[in-house]
Amino acid sequence: MADTASALDDVWSEWKEAVNMTASELETWLGTDESKAVGQKEGGSGESVGHASGRHIVKILRSRKGDLGDDDVQHMTKVVGYVHRHSAQGPPKEDVETSKWRYSLMNWGHDPLK
Repeated sequence: MADTASALDDVWSEWKEAVNMTASELETWLGTDESKAVGQKEGGSGESVGHASGRHIVKILRSRKGDLGDDDVQHMTKVVGYVHRHSAQGPPKEDVETSKWRYSLMNWGHDPLK
């Protein structure tokens, strides 16, 4: 558990910066057709990786820090990495507000327009 606590402390501030949507905002977003329409799907069908990630993020956001486990910390680290990489690609030339770029980031708990 000490290793989990240390790893959690290491990722915590980056996580709080990367995930700028509340659990309620993200849960509402995940219920939209736009959310379900973007992202890479395992085997080409079903739920996208980002959509599944969003469900895990909601669980983490609704948990107390001390109740988070190794799998949560690993996911938090994955989320921080994804948000940083995807954000670095920069917004598309078309309307950012309705872009797949933004929608994908939102599935990972980050709304670049906030």
